[in-house]
Amino acid sequence: MLAVSGNRNRRTRERPRREGPPPRAEAARAYAALGWPCVPGAHAPEGGDRACSCDRVGCPDPAAHPVSAAWAIQASVDPAVIDRWWTERPEANIILPTGRVFDVFDVPAAAGTDALARIESEGLPIGPVANVADERHLFFVATRAPVDEDEWWSCHLDCSPETVAETPGMRWHCRDSYVVAPASQLTYGRTVTWIRPPARTPLPDPLRLLAVLSDACEAL
Repeated sequence: MLAVSGNRNRRTRERPRREGPPPRAEAARAYAALGWPCVPGAHAPEGGDRACSCDRVGCPDPAAHPVSAAWAIQASVDPAVIDRWWTERPEANIILPTGRVFDVFDVPAAAGTDALARIESEGLPIGPVANVADERHLFFVATRAPVDEDEWWSCHLDCSPETVAETPGMRWHCRDSYVVAPASQLTYGRTVTWIRPPARTPLPDPLRLLAVLSDACEAL
């Protein structure tokens, strides 16, 4: 009896453990459940001499851009599509298009920390906030339809484009832009995490936070 029991125990120990879905696949499903479209992003390769999984030499945004140039068309909340994408690319990071369900204020981490303290002290509405590698903070706000086309500017420019070279302050990611989402892994072990995770509550009006974030960036 002891021998049989020992064999059973050994078989139990040797049985492969059933692993759950990759954390990025779970996160992508969670975003889709919120109604947030997403697409697979590039990732940091293991080993080798490249900083990004894409084939571009000197990639300007390693592991933080969509895999496909057609990302704006492909972005989806369909669970079947999400499952297929992350089954095919389990290491893929998560890219969230902006200007659809939400916009994102992207500020230096130091400004984001100061702004969060002021927002809390003044009791202002606050939505999800993400930390990108302790370098940038992402403030998720309601998307805002422009009064006219002149209101739009490139997310790659500072709010004062003429000073972007000297002051990389705030970027307003809106239409035709995107951000890298939490659960993503960037180069050199850097991560994207939630400071304030999303909830099923209305996102704040961007104009309520714009002044606070602008002041925080100017104070740097």
